[in-house]
Amino acid sequence: MHILVSNDDGPPSPHSSPYVHSFVRHLQRAGHTVSPVYYRPSANSHGDDSEGTTHARPSPSGDVEEWVLIDGTPASCVQIGLNHFFQDKGPIDLVVSGPNFGRNSTAIFALSSGTLGAALEAAASRYKAIALSFAFFSRNHDPVIIDAACRHSVKVIEFLYKQWPTDGSADLYSVNVPLVEGVESHSTVWTDILQNYWTKGGCFDAIDGADDEDLEEERIREGPGGEVDDKNKAATASKGHTHKHFKWAPKFADVYKSVEDAGPGSDGWAVKEGQTSVTPLKANFASCAGDMATREIKLPDSTSSVSPMAKLAIRENPKEEAKSKIQAIVSYDDPYVQPLIVSALNTVLPKDAFNLITDISSEGFSLSSTLPSSDSSVLQIIPYEAIDFEFASSHTKTSLINSYMIRKALIRKHYLSATLDHWAAKNPDSVLKKHLRRSEAFEVDYAEFLDDALVEAFDLRESMDRNEEKEASEREWWILKPGMSDRGQGIRLFSTMEELQDIFDGWEEDRPDSDDEEDGEGQQGGAADEDADGDYITASHLRHFVAQPYIHPPLLLSPAGHKFHIRTYVLCTGSLDVYVYKHMLALFAGKPYTAPWEAPDDIEAFLTNTCLQDSPNENTVQRFWGLPLEGAVLERVFGQICETTGEVFEAAARAMPIHFQTLPNAFEVFGLDFLVDDKGEAWLLEINAFPDFKQTGGDLREIVEGFWRGVVKVAVGPFFGVEGVLKGEEEGDMVSVRKIDLGRR
Repeated sequence: MHILVSNDDGPPSPHSSPYVHSFVRHLQRAGHTVSPVYYRPSANSHGDDSEGTTHARPSPSGDVEEWVLIDGTPASCVQIGLNHFFQDKGPIDLVVSGPNFGRNSTAIFALSSGTLGAALEAAASRYKAIALSFAFFSRNHDPVIIDAACRHSVKVIEFLYKQWPTDGSADLYSVNVPLVEGVESHSTVWTDILQNYWTKGGCFDAIDGADDEDLEEERIREGPGGEVDDKNKAATASKGHTHKHFKWAPKFADVYKSVEDAGPGSDGWAVKEGQTSVTPLKANFASCAGDMATREIKLPDSTSSVSPMAKLAIRENPKEEAKSKIQAIVSYDDPYVQPLIVSALNTVLPKDAFNLITDISSEGFSLSSTLPSSDSSVLQIIPYEAIDFEFASSHTKTSLINSYMIRKALIRKHYLSATLDHWAAKNPDSVLKKHLRRSEAFEVDYAEFLDDALVEAFDLRESMDRNEEKEASEREWWILKPGMSDRGQGIRLFSTMEELQDIFDGWEEDRPDSDDEEDGEGQQGGAADEDADGDYITASHLRHFVAQPYIHPPLLLSPAGHKFHIRTYVLCTGSLDVYVYKHMLALFAGKPYTAPWEAPDDIEAFLTNTCLQDSPNENTVQRFWGLPLEGAVLERVFGQICETTGEVFEAAARAMPIHFQTLPNAFEVFGLDFLVDDKGEAWLLEINAFPDFKQTGGDLREIVEGFWRGVVKVAVGPFFGVEGVLKGEEEGDMVSVRKIDLGRR
C-alpha cells in the first residue's frame, strides 16, 4: 500500500515531533511504501540523535531517503504531496496525517487541529484519509511505549483500510492512541467526538513583554521630551488600543472536566481510559459513529486476513437530523452517578434524539434562555434545588423533570408514620401493617421538655413503663430516628425513659448555638453536621422524631452473623406508575450483630449504613440475588418488597395528597431500605429521595448504570415519544408494581 504521510509538527525532533520517525519506520517494516511530505532522516528513531538534517535542495543523486518539507499549512502540504510529488512510486492509496504530538479528541481539540485539517483536505480530494494523534500523559517519551503505539497504529490503519465503507458513510477517520503501557492489549473502540466548549476567559493570557526595537524607538522619539513632543497627541494616545503581548494559555482543566461529566461513548472518555478511539467522519465535520459508539473494534491477528472489500457497518443510511432535539440538561452534582446517567442516555436513546448540556454552574444560568425556542423539548436531571419547577408547570407537554415538588409523605420519617396511620385506618387489611412498623412521632425542641413531648405517645410510654420492671434482655426495645436526618445520623436504641432522656441530654451538651431550621423539600432534609467524632444532631433536627419497635432478631448472614438491609431502587413516573428495579443490593453492618441490650451504643453492630462504618470490608455491599439463601426465599422476599413498595406509594398519593403531589411531567428515583427478620419477613425502614448511589461502590457500579438505563427507557423515552432500546436481558429488570390513575394529565 502506498501511503502519503503528512505531519504538521515538523521534521523528527525529540522536543516538537517525537513520534513520526518511529511511525514511518513501522509502516515500512509492515511492507508499505511511505512518502513523507527535502529532509533526510537519521538512522535513529528516538532521542537527540534522531533529528536528521535539512537541505535547501533535494539530493541530486536520489540515492538517499528524503522527506519533503513544505512551508505552508498542513492542508496545503497534503495537496502538494498528492499532486506534485511521488508520482514515480505509483498511485497513493491512503493519506495518514500524523502522528500528532498530542491528542485531538473532543471538539475543542479537533476543531483547531492541523492534523485533522490535513486529513479532511485529503478526503475532500477523494482520497482515503486517517488523522492519527498520540495522546501523551508525560513528556518523558519512552521509546518502548512509542514503538508499541506505532505498531498498534499500523494495525488499526490496516484494519480500517481493508474495511473502508463502500457506501460513502465515512470519508476519513480520526484515531487517538494513548501513550500508555500495554496499549496494544487495550481496547480499540468506535466513538463519537465529544461536543464541548471553552469556558469564559478564552485561551490566551496577556503578559508583560519587551516590544520590538522599532516600536521602542518610536515611543522614545514621540514621547514626552522626545523629538516630537506633541501634548495633544499624548493626551489622545490613551484612547486607542493598548499594545499587549499574549501567550497561549488554554484552560485544559475545563476540557478534562467535560470528559468526566459526559461519561462513556466519546473519544475523550476512551483516551482517558487508556483505549484507542476511532471516530468515523464525513468531510463536513460530521461525526458518524452513531449507534456503533462505545463498541469495541476486534482487530485481526497478524496471521489472519480481512477481505479488502469488507463493508464497515457504521450507518448505511444515516438518519436525517431531528428537527427538534430533546435539550437534555444533565448535571446531577454527583461525580459517581453523573457519567452513568449520560451513558444511559447515549446507550438507550438514538444519538440524534437529544442535545446534551452538562454545565449549569455559570452565574445567572437561565433555562428559558438556553433553549432554542420556548416550545423545545427539555429534560432536566439536576439537583432538586436547581430544578425550574415554574418552567415545568407551564410546559407540561414538553418539559420533563427528575423530581416531584412535594413528597414529604414518603421521605420524612414522621410524615411516613402519619401516612401509615391514615392509610391503615381506611384499609385495615393493607399489606403495610405487615411490613411497616407503626411509629410514635413526637416533637421536642429541648431535652428538658421531652416528658411533655411524649404525652400523646401512648404506645411508647406504656412500653417503657412495662420495661422498668423487666431485665434488659426481656424488654421491648425501640429505635429512635430524627425525622429529618439522613445517612444514619442520630439513630439510637433505648428501652426505658431514663435511657431516652440520656440520649437527648447528651445531644443538648453538644448542640450548636444556631437554631436555624430548614424544612425544604430538598434532597433529604440536609445532612447533620458532624464533629470530630462524627455524630451529633444539629438544632435543625432536634424537633421531629419517630420511635419504632426495634426489629429483633434480624436475619443474619456471613459466618460471623452480620445484620444487613436491602437497598431497593424505585422509579416513579407521572401520576402515578411505580417500578422496582430487580437488581437490589444487600448492605451489611461493619461488625457481627449483637442483641440491643448487650451493646446498645455499638452502632456498627446494628446499623447497616455503610457511610458510618469505621471498619468496612470487601463484603459490605453484595448483590441481593447472590446472597447465600435458597432461591425460593429470595423470590418471596422480593415479592414482599414489590407489594409493599406499590402499596406505600399509593398510600401516600391517596391518603396524604397534600404531602405527596405527583406531576404528569415528572419522574423520580427513590432508594427504599428493607430489613428482613429471622422469619423471612421484609420490613420497610425508610424512603430516600436522591439516594446515595455511591454506597453501591465501584465493584457493583453496573447495577446503578443498569437502573439508569431502565429509567431512560421507561420514563424519559415515552414522555418525548422516542423509542429507547435496552439489551435483551435487561427488558424485564424494571418491574411494574403499581399503576394508579390520579386524574392528573
